[in-house]
Amino acid sequence: MKKLLKKFLPAQIIIFYHKILAVCANLFYFFPSRRLKVIGVTGTNGKTTTSNLIWQILTEAGFKTGLTTSINFKIGSKSWVNLTKQGMQGRFCLQRLLRQMVKSGCKYAVIETTSEGIKQYRHWGIRYQVAVFTNLTPEHIESHGSFENYKQAKGRLFAALGGNGVSVVDLDDEHAEYFLGFDAGEKWGITIQNSKFKIQNYNSKLKILSVVDYQLSAQGAEFAILYDGQKYQFKTNLLGKFNIYNCLAGIAVGLSQGIELRIIQEAIEKMKPVPGRMEVIYDKNRDLTVIVDYAHDPAALENVYETIKSLDKANLIAVLGAVGGGRDKAKRPKLGALASKYAQYVIITNEDPYDDDPREIMNQVEAGVKDDPKRKINQNYWMILDRREAIKKAIELAMHGDIIALTGKGCEEVMAVGGGFIPWDDRKVVREAI
Repeated sequence: MKKLLKKFLPAQIIIFYHKILAVCANLFYFFPSRRLKVIGVTGTNGKTTTSNLIWQILTEAGFKTGLTTSINFKIGSKSWVNLTKQGMQGRFCLQRLLRQMVKSGCKYAVIETTSEGIKQYRHWGIRYQVAVFTNLTPEHIESHGSFENYKQAKGRLFAALGGNGVSVVDLDDEHAEYFLGFDAGEKWGITIQNSKFKIQNYNSKLKILSVVDYQLSAQGAEFAILYDGQKYQFKTNLLGKFNIYNCLAGIAVGLSQGIELRIIQEAIEKMKPVPGRMEVIYDKNRDLTVIVDYAHDPAALENVYETIKSLDKANLIAVLGAVGGGRDKAKRPKLGALASKYAQYVIITNEDPYDDDPREIMNQVEAGVKDDPKRKINQNYWMILDRREAIKKAIELAMHGDIIALTGKGCEEVMAVGGGFIPWDDRKVVREAI
């Protein structure tokens, strides 16, 4: 029904519908965001981890904080799993959560703010005081109509600051200048690559956190930042270079709220890996490592594979699929090509087909594997529709010291099939198979 309505109703009517719902939700719950300091995190990747890091830092500093992300909700010490498969909640659900945060005495609310959510005015009426931009790569293009529309949707979060508040921008992203272009009372830039031209353009207004040294390991990362002419050391349990960027965003937000660096250091060191984001399941009997990650777009998937390869283990076995429901069909062969590039063995399987034909999705992923010349010589990949059997196959293939990358679903506890959900948890299936 929704698809039919979207197809035949004028775009203006659909926009009006979304906006009127947002207005009604704010009125019904009495604009709860006006009694909170709201921090919005947007970008293609890293939103969930960055949001959880910010929650950890604010909580460590003694502030009762609410959180809403694609995987979890928190109000102070109370936490529960997000089973909705929505990165940003619908208008009434989101406003209800904000009202609950107010009633519980929260001072801050951290909201994972998606482009789709902004497109549907789920952000309307929320008084954001901090906006964080993690990175931008092509995603949801079919939904937004173009990459430029996708970028502009995310830009609307920064426009909502209205010249006040705080903006935090990844300077190493090629779209950083667009997000720095929005007015803000205070601007922060984070960088590992030390993007000099951006720093020069905004040096008079921009506060910069620059990583001057870092080391990655199988246990996490250690890095040093230069801030206000001094060097500070940090340690994190989060794997991969991309998680240093997430930590930097959290540090910038913490500093913008007047939190001491000592407290921020302690919070980042205490931060546990976010469920389903580079989550490690280890079988010590076989020295077998399974990494479960939500990566479902090319940039995120390459980050996962590059991090795994840097651990210098034996073989990498990639288990992946692609989401259905008409979402970003163009990326499917790209995912297959990346798996073929980095992994010795590739297993293509079902993910979240929604009402699409899962075999057709798998065939589109396979097209990227077939394009790799080395696979034409050694066709060491498999097409296994049943995801449980695909995971079992990967574990059977694995030798001593190998790593399996199981991507696409992370810690999700359901699989979208047809018009509904069925219970599913990659991590549980892995543990059972081991």
